[in-house]
Amino acid sequence: MKTLDPPARFEDSTWALMKEGYLFMPRRHAGLEAPIFRTRLMLRDVVCLAGPEASELFYSGDTVTRRGAMPKTSLRLLQDKHSVQQLDGPAHRRRKAMFMRLLVQDPTRIADLVSRFREAWLRHLSAPEQGDEVVLETFCETVLAETALSWAGLPANADAVGRDAPVLGAMVRNAGRFGPGTAVALARRANMERRLRGQIRAVRSGARKPPEKSPVVALCRYRDEEDKPLPASVVAVELLNILRPIVAIGRYIVFAALMLHQKPAWRARFADGSREGLDRFAEEVRRVAPFFPFIGGILTREAECYGYRLKKGQWVLIDLYGTCHDERWFAEPSMFRPERDLSWQKDVHRFIPQGGGNAASAHRCPGEQATVALIGEAARLMTHEMSFDVPEQNLDVPLDRVPTGPESGFVLKNIRRP
Repeated sequence: MKTLDPPARFEDSTWALMKEGYLFMPRRHAGLEAPIFRTRLMLRDVVCLAGPEASELFYSGDTVTRRGAMPKTSLRLLQDKHSVQQLDGPAHRRRKAMFMRLLVQDPTRIADLVSRFREAWLRHLSAPEQGDEVVLETFCETVLAETALSWAGLPANADAVGRDAPVLGAMVRNAGRFGPGTAVALARRANMERRLRGQIRAVRSGARKPPEKSPVVALCRYRDEEDKPLPASVVAVELLNILRPIVAIGRYIVFAALMLHQKPAWRARFADGSREGLDRFAEEVRRVAPFFPFIGGILTREAECYGYRLKKGQWVLIDLYGTCHDERWFAEPSMFRPERDLSWQKDVHRFIPQGGGNAASAHRCPGEQATVALIGEAARLMTHEMSFDVPEQNLDVPLDRVPTGPESGFVLKNIRRP
């Protein structure tokens, strides 16, 4: 078995990562026989991996833990301590089972989520203050925040949405960045957590009675492996881990709009309101769209990947974006081809836009079914329930910015309803 040489004494690739963004790992993996190399990031020894074998390492069993694998600012904005992503073993599997019930196993919950999204989209689109021009990125942030709050069983009136939508959007927008914006996002998140703790106390005391099947009720009633309820602070964290990812789907929706604009045949295909092919379209959007580029972990035991021995305690990163854009696993990866018929339910170690493995037992995101459903519904709304012009604008997608999207946010103009 081979070993990877340690990085040179003064080698550190942090600046290169910040400069290259999504392309940092793909560029280096492209010249290697196997997609694996070792370097330093933030002065820390790291092994960078891509591909199905790397996904199996990350998402099979308990070989990799997420604890200690992310910068503290990213951890606080995206997951936070004591969340399900930071658990391992039986504690992780038990809490993950609750999220699977909420997001995967009961189709009526996803149908309800999509229904709330559709109603919010059409209502906001028709609001007098909306005018005839929309920046889709901002529009989606508002619509998805209202959808998420309402579906979760939390207040979703205009004041609540106006207050919370920018907070949730800022968590996503600043998760891969450092600077004043990140500090502001962290402070606003802390304030939102305090508000959520108040809602949780009201639900537990009976002062608020949200729908029985709402996530806030499930989290308030959840009991851990020791039959203890979660502290209100942890329930607040887990509520944010439902709300924030739903708002983040707006980034995929913007890329879906970009694909419909660049590939008019797909726009025409969905114009009659048919849902045939929507899932395949949404999955290919997830493959091509730059979402979050990689995920980190720490090895809990010695392991092997691509014939190389990796030591216990090694920090490892798996390249999600690079895996989905590598010709070793996808023919003509730069081409947008929904006929690939990809699905989050199969091919779980090759198609990994939001992680790999089995969602029920591994750390794979349990929200992919909801993500695909909402992208698909947004595509249907943009092709069947409305028409619009796409004015001249800057649609460049800078890959040195994480997370990224079209520079203009994708502007729609002269919006008409049938």
